[in-house]
Amino acid sequence: MRQRREFLARLAAAAVAAGFPAYGLADSDRRGTTSGGSGSTAIALPTTGLAGRVVVVGGGMAGASVAKFLRLWGGANVKVTIVEKEPRYISNILSNLVLTDTVTMAALQFEYTTLKSAYGIEVIQGTALAADPTGGRLTISTASGPRTLDFDRLVVAPGIDFEYPAGLETPAARAAIVHAWQAGPETLTLRSQIRAMPVGGVFVMTVPATPFRCPPGPYERACVVADWLKRNRPGSKVIVLDANPAIAAERTSFERAFSVTHAGIIQYVPNAPVDFVDVGTRTIHTPMGAFRGDAVNVIPTNIGPALLRDLGIANAPRGFAAVNVLDYQSTATDRIHVIGDSSSTTQPKAGHIGNQEGKVCADAILRAFGGGLPDPSPVTNSSCYSPITLSTASWLSAVFAYDPLTKTMQIVPGASGEATRANSEHFKDMQVWFGTLMRDTFA
Repeated sequence: MRQRREFLARLAAAAVAAGFPAYGLADSDRRGTTSGGSGSTAIALPTTGLAGRVVVVGGGMAGASVAKFLRLWGGANVKVTIVEKEPRYISNILSNLVLTDTVTMAALQFEYTTLKSAYGIEVIQGTALAADPTGGRLTISTASGPRTLDFDRLVVAPGIDFEYPAGLETPAARAAIVHAWQAGPETLTLRSQIRAMPVGGVFVMTVPATPFRCPPGPYERACVVADWLKRNRPGSKVIVLDANPAIAAERTSFERAFSVTHAGIIQYVPNAPVDFVDVGTRTIHTPMGAFRGDAVNVIPTNIGPALLRDLGIANAPRGFAAVNVLDYQSTATDRIHVIGDSSSTTQPKAGHIGNQEGKVCADAILRAFGGGLPDPSPVTNSSCYSPITLSTASWLSAVFAYDPLTKTMQIVPGASGEATRANSEHFKDMQVWFGTLMRDTFA
């Protein structure tokens, strides 16, 4: 219990360190407003003397966070526009629990209503096409035709894209064997495929080489599917084909889960990158052998979205964007910032860190609007809960601080850790953490 309380206290402290700029609201006012509201009443924005135009591409965890806190901390004269191709956000966090009917898809959907009505953020449903950072113009495509938006700063947060293995080149093949690594229709498809498995069936899934979105995610997926099969399809098996040499996150927790909690059900195979997928026979070929499943889930290599290439900022491995983590400005050009899963940093690609990066980026942009420099010592926190069964979870928390020698974010010794074991209390805390994070981002 003490360990759990200390973890939650560290999480809160890290959020404060990452979230409060050196100007604007008093601390007491910030605590009252960042918790959100009803979504129908406009927030009283501070008078800061700051002014500027910011366009944010992407309305996920990172994009929504930077937009909200630019307005909340910058005031009414900091104009913010979100360009997002989807009408609402569907959370990837907890989406593995949709596969087991523990969480509904509806519970993972978040509207942009409060960002618009309470914070005065313009939200345009559209797709970014091209940007002129020198002239400060972004061209977008909308249902009513092309538009041009003016900006002083452009924040890019489009998430990830995928590099598919041989055998999954066509849309038909990818519809038959889904990744469900972007919550939505594929999540429901995978859920149906798992339910169609026979008693004693085999579920085969892959883990891509790092870095990938939500480092614990594939391993928690294996755990919750194994637990569901244990209860509903006796004698079934889960085979995890990992391209990495070992479990990439929460290694202690997942090794225990694989060998103890789900002993005899989960077979873990490291050093098994996908060579070829035979869609017709549902067989995955790897250097460690061929594995056939009744249901197959291939999570492809995560890469940077095409937008980064189009903007000329895909200058890190796999097409991600290299950034200065003091302000998340692209190292390839001025006036464009990249946050969330699209950026290449020492921090994980995860929803909570996207929220944190959004706050650091918002703070830095507002300081720039005031003629100042970024905070020289930002702190972020990456926390997550991982369900191990349908009623228990573990957790992992890492606090990062800026290291001026390497110019990267480094884990703070003694301020990070993981649960000693999964239990039902952590599962309850997971729900509280999720609700708090989503209110902080969208409310």
